[in-house]
Amino acid sequence: MLKQFFIICSGADTDILKNSAIGEQNKYAGIGATVFFTALMAFIASSYALYTVFDNLYAAIGFGLIWGLLIFNLDRFIVSTIKKRDNIMDEIIQASPRLLLAVIIAIVISKPLELKIFEKEINQVLLEQKNDLTLANQDQIALQFNPKTEALKQDILALQTEIDTKEAQVNALYDIYINEAEGTAGTNLLGKGPVYKEKREKHDAALTQLQQLKETNNKKITAIETAIAKLETDYNTQIETTQPIIDGFDGLMARVTALNTLPWLPSFFIFLLFLAIETSPIFAKLLAQKGEYDFKLEDQETAIKSIVEQKVQERKLAIKADFEINNKVYKDITEEEELYEYKRKKARELMQLQADAFYNGQKKLL
Repeated sequence: MLKQFFIICSGADTDILKNSAIGEQNKYAGIGATVFFTALMAFIASSYALYTVFDNLYAAIGFGLIWGLLIFNLDRFIVSTIKKRDNIMDEIIQASPRLLLAVIIAIVISKPLELKIFEKEINQVLLEQKNDLTLANQDQIALQFNPKTEALKQDILALQTEIDTKEAQVNALYDIYINEAEGTAGTNLLGKGPVYKEKREKHDAALTQLQQLKETNNKKITAIETAIAKLETDYNTQIETTQPIIDGFDGLMARVTALNTLPWLPSFFIFLLFLAIETSPIFAKLLAQKGEYDFKLEDQETAIKSIVEQKVQERKLAIKADFEINNKVYKDITEEEELYEYKRKKARELMQLQADAFYNGQKKLL
């Protein structure tokens, strides 16, 4: 049962192999087994690759099954269309496009399995890339908010500087009227005279202005600090919004790109393994001697070809004979007097009718 299944997988003619030697049956069973297991590996590889895309096990298995059947059909077609010839060069020329297709299939099958085999290394590369993307994303978002934040901080600094300047002025006025009262500066007279009062009033007026300035500027500073806090909140919100996109940076294309950053030699050996599996049925057919199955198949094909060519030739001869008979028949008819008189009579009647019609038409015009 299993042997018969593998023979079917090989694409060979089961009716011919049924009456062939056991060795021939085993050869094509081996070829069919290679085709089957290659399709099985294609199913596993594509299911894993599609799972990284859809994140759905059932969808991945469903599409993977379709892909495995497609690869199975292609491999079966490639193997079944290679026929043994009497000239090795003809066989090589016949197999060259099929070998190219086998190479493409080997690449398609091996790449998803490489992704699974080197999954830990790929995850490490992706983690480093995600960290770099996170930092770059933070820097890019900061470029949108930092200039505004710095401008607001400069406004706070200007308002605070204005308060400090006014406060220094008030302190200077305070020192002036105190020194005037102590007699250590100004008029150098001890006591609170008219000059003292003048300077005291000037200080008090400046102090009142300072208090008003503090109240006004503090309100402005509070409003600006609220704006800065809002900018920081917006910055953090945008970081939190964009971070899941970076965290999800582990799709199929990202994994293939990460795989390409790893050393190429291990991946190349895996590719060679699948290339050997994929091309082994083709090389088995090319290297094997022409066997019983090949002779029987050639005999069957040439027999059908001979029958078809014979039928085509017979049709050509039949058409040629029919033409010759028709020519002879029509030639004999042209020599009959009765047919001549009949056609002469009908032609005379036709000319009379044409003359009458012309006459009637001219009569109406007159």
